[in-house]
Amino acid sequence: MSSVFSLVHTLIRPEILALSAYHVPESGGFIKLDAMENPYLVPQSLQDEIAAAVACAPINRYPDPNPSLLKEKIRHLLDLPDGMDVLLGNGSDELIQLLAMAVNKPGAVLLSVEPSFVMYKMISTFIGMRYAGVPLAEDFSLDLPVMLETIEREKPALVFLAYPNNPTGNLFSCDEVRQIIAASPGLVVLDEAYYAFARDSFVPHLAQYPNLLVMRTFSKLGMAGLRLGFLAGSSLWLAQLEKLRLPYNVGVLPQLVAEKLLDNHPVLLEQADKIKQDRALLATRLSEIAGVRVYPSEANFLLFCVENATAVFLGLKQRNILIKNLNGGHPMLTNCLRVTVGTPDENQAFIVALQDVLSA
Repeated sequence: MSSVFSLVHTLIRPEILALSAYHVPESGGFIKLDAMENPYLVPQSLQDEIAAAVACAPINRYPDPNPSLLKEKIRHLLDLPDGMDVLLGNGSDELIQLLAMAVNKPGAVLLSVEPSFVMYKMISTFIGMRYAGVPLAEDFSLDLPVMLETIEREKPALVFLAYPNNPTGNLFSCDEVRQIIAASPGLVVLDEAYYAFARDSFVPHLAQYPNLLVMRTFSKLGMAGLRLGFLAGSSLWLAQLEKLRLPYNVGVLPQLVAEKLLDNHPVLLEQADKIKQDRALLATRLSEIAGVRVYPSEANFLLFCVENATAVFLGLKQRNILIKNLNGGHPMLTNCLRVTVGTPDENQAFIVALQDVLSA
């Protein structure tokens, strides 16, 4: 064993040895409000339609390496103009890594804000790319002067902005994002994972900026199990990125099921509208609890702060409620927790359990 230990520590890069793996907690038996999932199944009629299609799926064959029908459905959904295309990924994580690999020349910098989606920084570490994180303002808005100063100094090859941001839930100022795009010498990617719950998108602005791409995932809309993400933008960008996409990266079943779900996109948007209504109710309930500070959100989750957050998290877990403990993850998230908007019954169970923990 000691020889294996020595070999591992000799061969593995030190920055990888220093990392902790992305932790996904065991969730069996819990009311699961930790992963920003849609809590609703699709209607039974659509389930039956999907089941019939899956029963005949050619899973003995490799998937279509360029699923033109699925891509056309996405293009139509986004109303993309001529010259724009989409590139499919196995979730948005694969696309983040692909983008970083594409521009990682010697000395290249990947820039994002903090706190934000942890995979931006993790993937830059995976591929040996220098990372620059710009702290958000105290209210989690963009600190635009510092952001512009950092862009001028670092000249990042790649900028990621989550829009709305994760884990804070807020939507950055559209005008400030425009200034960041205009000031950036490299590629800017707007990560719109929570587009279905937000009031704004940069998809209509793609043709205005030669250095802009928009990334989305269908995971938050009810397809988390499919692991399907996509980039939208100029076909000139995507043609280069296609060279790095691994063959057959989106399987037969995800392609097939995604096509069926996109044919029924209004059903998923109705669920998203219901989640937005429940988000408002849940935010009100949280704000009425003494000692709880809840932040505005345009995603399908709420960030809130409470004293002794880790103890509260563990108390909720003892009561079979699983949320996300962000305390210790970043200095700006001290005593912060994040709860996904569930069904009305799940939200009620969470509120009752939280009140019980805080009064114990």
